Amino acid sequence: MSQLDIRIGTLVNRGQDSPAYIKEILPYGFESFSLTFWKTLGGTNLKKLAKEVNEVLAGSDAVISSLGIFGNPLMDDAEAKDCRDGWKKLIDAAPLFGCDVICGFAGRVVDKPIDESMDRYTKVFKPLAKRAADKGVKIAFENCDMGGTWQKGDWNIAQYPASWELMFNAIDAENIGLEWEPCHQMVKLIDPMPQLRKYMDRIFHVHGKDATIKWDIIKEYGINGPKQFAFHRTPGFGDSNWTDIISELRQGGFKGCIDIEGWHDPVYRGDLEMTGQVHGLNYLKQCRGGDFVPNPV
Repeated sequence: MSQLDIRIGTLVNRGQDSPAYIKEILPYGFESFSLTFWKTLGGTNLKKLAKEVNEVLAGSDAVISSLGIFGNPLMDDAEAKDCRDGWKKLIDAAPLFGCDVICGFAGRVVDKPIDESMDRYTKVFKPLAKRAADKGVKIAFENCDMGGTWQKGDWNIAQYPASWELMFNAIDAENIGLEWEPCHQMVKLIDPMPQLRKYMDRIFHVHGKDATIKWDIIKEYGINGPKQFAFHRTPGFGDSNWTDIISELRQGGFKGCIDIEGWHDPVYRGDLEMTGQVHGLNYLKQCRGGDFVPNPV
């Protein structure tokens, strides 16, 4: 077991600006970077991007943990087609970045219950899973609801353990799994720890994002009242015990990356964004056990 079996990094969602952004923040000690795209690749030259990113990382121990595309690939419009094409291109390009995980939303048939999206999900992702498996690549769905529920929504069916079961049963492929984070379960008032243990073998990438739950507001106003009862947080500022989360990951044999998903914290944002992220980075490293200390000979 190595300290770097679980790396701590961050998301980079700047497309072709990624190399310059990585170069600027690399000295803070990030060990991995997840490169993400919104909805489509937007004409990105992935070979050129991989070359430039690899040049920036040369001489460091940092890695590209994953590539991600976050759109709705289950619909029939042009944007959905571009999203599906993006999935294919990222799967094919993963080796250029030295990574084997492609992340994103599973999509959904808009405003239909989750179970009514399963036929379309299977049609879209069964061939993508085969394409990925042939290249030694895993597909990881983020568990974000994007404002949706079981009954309706615009973006993503991979929200609940119940929907994960439908998805894993629909496509019997070991390389289909999760990009998991505790925050998205906590804001639904779901305890994330039991599912972490249950679905360990399906967790391929972890988003470092936490949540703060204001129970006093829930008790007074409920969850649909006039006051917000839950807030997405950078790790180190929320309610989760990340020492427990990382311990569970280690005990479950997880080897991969926890990449901080910033730009959500209600306090450490704007001018304080990178202050919060670097605090989260150092906090997660401490939860991992701090600096490696070799055993006495």
